[in-house]
Amino acid sequence: MNFLGHLYFSNNDLELMYANLFGDFVKGKAMYNFPEKIQKGIQLHRSIDGYIDTHEDVRKLLKTLYPELPKVSNVAIDLFFDHLLASHWKNFHSIELTEFLENFYTFQPLYWADYTSDFQSFIEIMRARKWLNYYPMREGLEKSCAGVGSRISFPNLLHQAPLTFDRHYNEIYSCFESYMSDAIQHFGTNK
Repeated sequence: MNFLGHLYFSNNDLELMYANLFGDFVKGKAMYNFPEKIQKGIQLHRSIDGYIDTHEDVRKLLKTLYPELPKVSNVAIDLFFDHLLASHWKNFHSIELTEFLENFYTFQPLYWADYTSDFQSFIEIMRARKWLNYYPMREGLEKSCAGVGSRISFPNLLHQAPLTFDRHYNEIYSCFESYMSDAIQHFGTNK
C-alpha cells in the first residue's frame, strides 16, 4: 500500500504514522541509528510491504495486471488500494477521512529532529499540498500514478494505470476487499 495505507495500519498512533512513512527513507540496518519508536515504525512499514507482496490474492492480481503495466504493476496496486481505501474510508474507520488526515498533518512528532532532512521536506510538502485529501477522487488517482511514474528511474506506463484500473475494476476491488480483511486481522487494526 502507499501512504494512506501505511497511515491506516499505524492503528491511530500519530507518532507511529510518521515513523511508518519514514520507512521508505531508510535502508537496511540504518534503522538502528534511530530512536526505538522510529525503529518500530520502520519495522511496521517493512511488515506492511512484505504482507502485501506475499498476499495470495494480490500475487494473482499482479499477474493479471503485468501485461498492461510491466515492471510497475506492484506500484499500481499500491496506488489503487490507497485510492480504494480513501474512497471507502467509512467502511474502515470511525473518523472521517478529512479529520483523520488533518490530525496527521497538524501533529508535531516528538522525534521530529531525529528524522532526516529529506523526510522532513517530504512531510512539509505533503502537509502544504495535502496530497492525501485527493486520494478518494479520480483526479487524485491520476495525479498519483503520473507523479510516482515520473520519479521511477526507468521508462514505464504507470501514467496509464488509471485506464487499467477501469478495465479491471471488479478484480481489483475484490482483491482489495480480500487483502483489507486479512490485513486488518493480521495487523490488529482498530476502527
